[in-house]
Amino acid sequence: MPNKRNVELLAALKKRLEAARGSFFLVNYQGLSAKETHALRQALKEKGAQLFVAKNTLIRIALEELGLPKLDGLQGPSAVIFYEDPVAAAKALVEFSKKNPKGIPEAKGGLLQGQVLSAKDVAALAELPTMDELRAELVGVLQAPMAELVGVLGGVARELVGILEAYAEKKAA
Repeated sequence: MPNKRNVELLAALKKRLEAARGSFFLVNYQGLSAKETHALRQALKEKGAQLFVAKNTLIRIALEELGLPKLDGLQGPSAVIFYEDPVAAAKALVEFSKKNPKGIPEAKGGLLQGQVLSAKDVAALAELPTMDELRAELVGVLQAPMAELVGVLGGVARELVGILEAYAEKKAA
């Protein structure tokens, strides 16, 4: 008979996996103190991500029951990171591990929209610009031609004013 706590954890994990639509990172957090784990949770929360600690067996069962691919990184202590923006979460994870002298947490892999990610893929995601940065770039690219058009139209108006002033001076003289 399964433990009541494990049944509740499995239900919570499945609910989060369904909400995440098969997108999460798997990390090794072993060696982090309670204070460091709290700091990691805060760093992830600032980027719109959450750390969920669960047993590997529960993670395997949840993946299997939801029809998601099996992951190789389910050895040793594991935590699941659910995110809104995969790049922002990967950056937070990499930045935190760089600040930590032990290099922890360490990415084991994960899933991105149902596609299996390796630890190297998670590190590569951290190198990409975030969604907010990409949106800002797009706005800049779209805004540049409009700004140039305003400059050109303003130049024509300035020339017209100059011609009218010259005509008015000539008329006055």
